[in-house]
Amino acid sequence: MPLHKYPPAIWKSLKLKEGIYTRLPAHYLKSLNDTEKPTPVHWKPHGLKYRLNPNSGQRERVQDVPVLPYFPPEADEGLWGGEGWITGYRYANNDKLSARVKRLWRPQLFTRELYSEILDTTFSIAVTMRTLDLIDAAYGFDFYILKTPQRDLHSKLGMELKRAMLMRLAKKDPSLHPSDSAKREQIYNKYKEFEIPLEEAEWIGLTLEEAVEKQRLIEKKDPTPVFKIAVEELVQKLSAQKLEDSAANNIKSH
Repeated sequence: MPLHKYPPAIWKSLKLKEGIYTRLPAHYLKSLNDTEKPTPVHWKPHGLKYRLNPNSGQRERVQDVPVLPYFPPEADEGLWGGEGWITGYRYANNDKLSARVKRLWRPQLFTRELYSEILDTTFSIAVTMRTLDLIDAAYGFDFYILKTPQRDLHSKLGMELKRAMLMRLAKKDPSLHPSDSAKREQIYNKYKEFEIPLEEAEWIGLTLEEAVEKQRLIEKKDPTPVFKIAVEELVQKLSAQKLEDSAANNIKSH
């Protein structure tokens, strides 16, 4: 007899179909259903299904075996460029005849000062060399954050930066270089392609728990005082009585 009515693998999807979860914005719910796979970092896909065996000359099937990293909590506080912790095995004393021992590979981290044009702020962030290469390839820190999807950033800090950038772009915030409107306009035009409505930008990168709390605050309403309800009912009653009296007077006059 099964322990659960539904398998644990679909619990999250079922939860999203009831209660407050169904009232979350459609664009946010869509972001939770991202089925795209992250860009391979610790492995390289073969790019083909079959190849010829160099020894036998026979056609054989090629299978990609992804190397999936583990992202510790500190990865959310930096920008690791998709790199994470990798577990594997190595031979003791580099001797293939000896026993294998478990090993953990960690990315090498550097603290770098990264400047954001949109936020006009310099951030001190733990990064990997791959992150710096990706920033150069994107032609700047802001472009890297805005272009890189959540599945590849894999960083809470990265998504908070993206949300802040997108909200500033959506609002055309005049507090950016307040004494130099030309420079402010130049920056907003430079990143114009990434603009989205403010009501969408506010939800970018929120965890499900944060999104639910945000929705609760939106739906929260102060209870209507009893005296206010009584006044509204009295006004409606008097208005109805006035209409009846007016109709009666018209009938009498005819």
